[in-house]
Amino acid sequence: MTDNVPYKTYLAENEVPCDWYNMRADMKKKPAPLIVPSTLKPCEAKDLEPVFCSDLVKQELDDTTAFFPIPKEIRDFYRMFRPSPLIRAYFLEKALGTPAKIYYKFEGNNTSGSHKLNSAVAQAYYAKAQGLKGVTTETGAGQWGTALSMACAFFGLDCRVFMVKCSYEQKPFRREVMRTYGASVTPSPSMTTQIGEQINREHPGTTGSLGCAISEAVEAAVSNPGYRYVLGSVLNQVLLHQSIIGLEAQTAFRKLGEKPDIIIGCAGGGSNLGGLISPFMGEKLRGECDYRIIAVEPASCPSFTRGRYAYDYCDTGRICPLAKMYTLGADFIPSASHAGGLRYHGMSPVLSELYDQGMMEARSVRQTDVFAAAQYFARTEGILPAPESSHAIRTAIDEALKCRESGESKTILFGLTGTGYFDMTAYQAYNDHLMGDYIPTDDELEASFAKLPKV
Repeated sequence: MTDNVPYKTYLAENEVPCDWYNMRADMKKKPAPLIVPSTLKPCEAKDLEPVFCSDLVKQELDDTTAFFPIPKEIRDFYRMFRPSPLIRAYFLEKALGTPAKIYYKFEGNNTSGSHKLNSAVAQAYYAKAQGLKGVTTETGAGQWGTALSMACAFFGLDCRVFMVKCSYEQKPFRREVMRTYGASVTPSPSMTTQIGEQINREHPGTTGSLGCAISEAVEAAVSNPGYRYVLGSVLNQVLLHQSIIGLEAQTAFRKLGEKPDIIIGCAGGGSNLGGLISPFMGEKLRGECDYRIIAVEPASCPSFTRGRYAYDYCDTGRICPLAKMYTLGADFIPSASHAGGLRYHGMSPVLSELYDQGMMEARSVRQTDVFAAAQYFARTEGILPAPESSHAIRTAIDEALKCRESGESKTILFGLTGTGYFDMTAYQAYNDHLMGDYIPTDDELEASFAKLPKV
């Protein structure tokens, strides 16, 4: 690619994928199944349908179908913001003095401000098609809740959001966007559910966690006829919907006549990372091409790098199925970091299995280093990145600097999951030198591991 090529490379509208890709179909060793806690038997459709929409349950349990057609109504909605741009970071490359080529897939070019809308519209569509009244969910930093409230407004569904308490307090404007779209937003853990009351009794003054909020949202769904629970990350169905990110990126690189050498994504539950890497991982699984894939997580919530690969509860209240994943334990409540979307105790079972097979790497980074990279990116590329995305930026910069030292010209792709304009409290803390780094001790993690279910 020469310097006179336009800065932003877009796909044509008719090149937006018509199918989602399911990388489980190409995995020789499949992810371990969800299991029912009371019986320790694999979950069947009948076990999940009281909680999830029926069509989504089919997607969740299918590990052999490679491609799922995207319904026309969802494709029509996607046209409001897709295809998203693949951008070459010329100014960042120049500032770093690196021979590396750096590209980022920008998912912040929609009203919700993040990649979460890709799955939110799909889940809202299937809920509407089933004739439901509404859905319940959790949200960490607020991107998922914002996306789902927007999708529910479009399809005429009620939306009830349990927002992790520290994010509810840190990000009032994200909360108000959800309410503007018609969603109700409750700080979690709350006193409106039995699980919330229990967590507040056991952990007085807690700032909450995604595991807590999931428990409350599931309880609210199963307690209200005509409602189902929807989730913004971790699940197989979510990675399926998010595969549109990687499919578009793959097509764009083919048009450029290039391939990425290194693919980097931030990792909390796995929605962005899984979506970005899925078609590239498919090539790797089929032996067609090799890529170096790096998952980046916060040092304050290091599921991959310090977690255990074991069956664990998906939620703090222990009402959800057990999933085999890299986990810090369902009781682990991370520190109140500003990357709220990466504060989940576990990782997607699909990504966990791929990591365990050595198909990808993982590293953890400190919060202050992440914001240093975010500020540098904003000053060079002009986009204020979300704290979650900035974990990938940190590692992309580090890899580009290695190229400068070695003289190698690598092509780096990272996911810019969204914008950080609702995260100004975090940027203020960094600019005022008030931001710290909390890293859990081995003793804290061991105490949590001791409570893992004996499966």
